[in-house]
Amino acid sequence: MHEPAWLREFKAFIMRGSVVDLAVGLVVGAAFTSIVTSFVEDIINPVIGLLIGGVDFSNIFVVMSGERRASLQATRDGGAAVLAVGSFINTIIKFLIVSFAIFWVVKALSKLRVSELGKVETPPPGPTPTESLLAEIRDELKVQRGLPGAAVATPRPPA
Repeated sequence: MHEPAWLREFKAFIMRGSVVDLAVGLVVGAAFTSIVTSFVEDIINPVIGLLIGGVDFSNIFVVMSGERRASLQATRDGGAAVLAVGSFINTIIKFLIVSFAIFWVVKALSKLRVSELGKVETPPPGPTPTESLLAEIRDELKVQRGLPGAAVATPRPPA
């Protein structure tokens, strides 16, 4: 069966290293986000809440219209319009933690990449144009004088 050209192109696109790396990064990032969410909601917020008098960030909200109930979710379920300030603060804390972690990962990868690039041996530079010209003149003089070991000079193309 003949494979359509677009399918071949799609396969080539998917199998490129950067796309596969992006997919792996996305899966790891999603897992890391759930860890950060738990860290913020289960460890940081209770400690901060305890330090500022037992306040639960997830239940800090402002009712714009409607009836205020015991929790943010109950107020929303009652049809009230609310500004969920505590949820927003939680989101900012999560963002800062993820950003900080990504900063350190990128910094480590950059350092690793720089050290890997430093290991690549570069061949010594070839002769300069002046050195090449002098070598040609030397070889031509050897041929003209008939010295032993003189290579037959090939004519230089006009410059």
